Amino acid sequence: MSSAAFHFRLFTWSLGFFLICALAAPATAQKKAAALANGTPTITTSDGVQLYTKVAGKGLPCVFVHGGPGSGSYGIEALGGKTLEQNFQMIYLDQRGSGRSASDPAKNYTIERVVQDLEDVRQQLHLEKWVVMSHSFGGIIATAYASKYPERVQGLVLVNSILNLPASMESTATNGYKLLPEASRPPLDPAAPLPQRFGMVMGLLGQQGLMNQFMYANDSTPARLSRAMKGVPTNRDFATTLFQGPAIQGYVQDMTPATAALKMPVLVVSGRDDYMVGPDHYKSFRFPNQQAVVVPGRHYALIESPAEFNQALITFIKKLPRKA
Repeated sequence: MSSAAFHFRLFTWSLGFFLICALAAPATAQKKAAALANGTPTITTSDGVQLYTKVAGKGLPCVFVHGGPGSGSYGIEALGGKTLEQNFQMIYLDQRGSGRSASDPAKNYTIERVVQDLEDVRQQLHLEKWVVMSHSFGGIIATAYASKYPERVQGLVLVNSILNLPASMESTATNGYKLLPEASRPPLDPAAPLPQRFGMVMGLLGQQGLMNQFMYANDSTPARLSRAMKGVPTNRDFATTLFQGPAIQGYVQDMTPATAALKMPVLVVSGRDDYMVGPDHYKSFRFPNQQAVVVPGRHYALIESPAEFNQALITFIKKLPRKA
């Protein structure tokens, strides 16, 4: 198989994986100093796409970069907002073509454009700096943003976050296979191409009703998420478009080498049994000012280990400069 064909197949499979799981003018000094008001501001990007945002809570401003791709921010807001909002003034943002945000008529979902969207939001909210928090696939976007705009990032919080997509897919293929009952699983050739192994394991986990067990530490979590998401718009244009063209290439790059140059304070929260990301994935990060905390749970540590997660946030926030 050619390299191009391999990458096409690899990231077509990754779609199934992750689906389961107007530029502001420079702010005046007065606006910069003003407190960010809670509410749901309208954000229009510099290329005219309307993004859903919601501001809630108190403390340092913190933008949430959701995963998916295309999952939207509401599930985390609904089930984890209490913990987040007592520590930060949260800015829940649905990325273009995701959740409650509009699609891009031009189908521009490149990582460069999504990073620019974040910067557009920061400027329109008149913030000098903010904390950037990510979950899952959002780790790639958050790290890319921090690399381009390090002077705007007061701190980085990576929760169950992926910085190398193929590595996380490898973890899913290897560990998901182990979860399958031995009597019902076909042989798995470790030398087979990653798309083949990954696709087979994901299919079997779904067929045997084991996906929730693989993703969540608590049986009640998927039901809670389902109830929270009932009736909430779920735009999937970002996700479906991403894997049909060249835009995917920006998301498959290994972001871990870039971490060595990012000097802002970084909190990394990893689930002890998060085999979707890889329980040791965080060990490849090289942020110079990094605090890593391993908490009980799988892919949703923020929701399933709120006490441990909250304590990690409190400790981290004390180390952050207070000016934003």
